[in-house]
Amino acid sequence: MKRLTTGDGTRVAYRDRPGSVSATGPEPRPSVLLLHGLAGHLGEWDDLAGRLQSAGHRVVAFDARGHGESTRRPASVTRAAHVEDAVTLLRELDLAPAILVGQSLGGHTALLLAADHPELVRSLVLVEAGPARPNPELPREIAGWLDSWPVPFASLEEARAFLGHEAWARGLEKRPDGLRPRFDRDTLVRTMTELAAADGYWSHWSRVRCPTLLVRGASGTMRADEAAEMSARRPDTRTAVVPGAGHDVHLDRPELLHTEIEQFLADEPTRDEPTSR
Repeated sequence: MKRLTTGDGTRVAYRDRPGSVSATGPEPRPSVLLLHGLAGHLGEWDDLAGRLQSAGHRVVAFDARGHGESTRRPASVTRAAHVEDAVTLLRELDLAPAILVGQSLGGHTALLLAADHPELVRSLVLVEAGPARPNPELPREIAGWLDSWPVPFASLEEARAFLGHEAWARGLEKRPDGLRPRFDRDTLVRTMTELAAADGYWSHWSRVRCPTLLVRGASGTMRADEAAEMSARRPDTRTAVVPGAGHDVHLDRPELLHTEIEQFLADEPTRDEPTSR
């Protein structure tokens, strides 16, 4: 685990997996930056990150501000602050132009970054993520969800049974009374406030110019009409629906997600080739 400090003093924890030239030939493959969703942590990506690394990619995953080993109560949790953290990683670690893979809220961050910093992004993979529409009830819904967690959990098995994935359970921290989340509940609720009030981010979606793959779980929570509108506004967007997967496609079916990503990367034009956009 490594850390760097962003412009507003937030400490961001990250894990950097080196790529392998020999895995794919004389030239290294593009670097990948992985962005997790709300209440998540960088360890969620371990399975997919290992597959991408084995394919020759340098892979960096990080704990978003307010999560995991990053600053737990940062001064700002705006969308712009989350984007700036990712921008700092891309520049400080010399990753750009990189492939961004973001799930849920992390995918939203990746989308905004691709719109505002096109020079840093080679291609974009959105997993159950899009521009979204305003939902004033979202902070209340998130608060209710977090309050439903029966913490502290007595064991890893109990946490896994409630949260649904071992990877989520591994994101908890051990305290004297049991296992508790590595985030502050009120900070996460504040994180969703701007997203709930904004009138969507469709203008950002229209500004994205890099090759894009949109992945949905067959039983995920992303609305079908949102995905359809994304494709209508940018017809060159590649889409995939992963069977046997819900919102956490990267945890439910990491092998199929990796296959979709590799096929997408194999088919995308080089950065020097004109596209149909």
